Amino acid sequence: MSRYWSKLVKSLTPYVPGEQPKINDLIKLNTNENPYGPSPKVIAALQKEAADTLRLYPDPNSDLLKQAIGDLYGLNINQVFVGNGSDEVLAHIFNALLKHDLPILFPDITYSFYPVYCGLYEIEFETVPLTASFEIKVEDYFRENGGVIFPNPNAPTGCLLTLKEIERLLQHNLNSVVVIDEAYIDFGGKSAVNLVKLYPNLLVTHTLSKGRSLAGLRVGYAVGHPDLIDALHRVKDSFNSYPLDRFAQAGAIAAIKDQAYFEKNCDQVIKTRELLVTSLEKMGFEVLPSGANFIFATHSEYDAESLAESLREYKIIIRHFKKPSRIAQYLRITVGTNEECHSLINVLSSIL
Repeated sequence: MSRYWSKLVKSLTPYVPGEQPKINDLIKLNTNENPYGPSPKVIAALQKEAADTLRLYPDPNSDLLKQAIGDLYGLNINQVFVGNGSDEVLAHIFNALLKHDLPILFPDITYSFYPVYCGLYEIEFETVPLTASFEIKVEDYFRENGGVIFPNPNAPTGCLLTLKEIERLLQHNLNSVVVIDEAYIDFGGKSAVNLVKLYPNLLVTHTLSKGRSLAGLRVGYAVGHPDLIDALHRVKDSFNSYPLDRFAQAGAIAAIKDQAYFEKNCDQVIKTRELLVTSLEKMGFEVLPSGANFIFATHSEYDAESLAESLREYKIIIRHFKKPSRIAQYLRITVGTNEECHSLINVLSSIL
């Protein structure tokens, strides 16, 4: 700990991202990346952007990208905010919309970046326990708060909350902002985006990293009432007025416009997920219902950490969370290609 550090830095516990090992012939099922590459139209757009115009700054407002997102959902561009990955979008949300006198609320088992943001921006928070079956009970959020945020599907569990339940939550929290983090909604859930037309306190975030296969390009966005979007712009323009470069904007626009390719890839991931779940259950695993491109599984007879370490010896990596203790015996497994999942099942069979 350096004596030059500020008091805030000394108090921070940074987020730890999923491992990105440099191992040949690795089956990488630990960070929920899409197993299929982006649309060929994305590659063409990126190649076209590699031109003399790179000497110029990109559009600071990303208006063409906002228009593409708006067209997708029937929204105006003043209802869309874009950022350098959904993590940056979320960071601005915490700073702009969730920093109030009352503590914000989010599940006790959820995306582990949320408490990190609270530490960075000095935001009070309270965690709300999931049910015994790892589900969000919306009644637990029917109380005064400085805001509510959770992923849907939740992470790392993959469990979905219905739109009916989300609307009940919104109706009981009209005086605070409700943020639905839909990083994984493309793999079987129904988006709450249309509800932003009815509830001015609702903000929905998306990423192009998962369904659109653009984790390496770093593009995320939020949609909501223009007042909420304006608050995010005020923070963004006080932090980084050019968050998305020319490649990111061009590639994201191409990805969003190629809806057929996107839907085909997501459908394939869903089919593979169901095959993976069936195979694991036959081996004695208990698998939580998943609406994401990953599954959350446990085996009553085998230690989760030991299984993860054994798989690593075969160059297969998955995600194991030691904390909180309620999930210490669960493994989060990204849905890969059919071939990758078959390899996983074969190796697990030999281990068990």
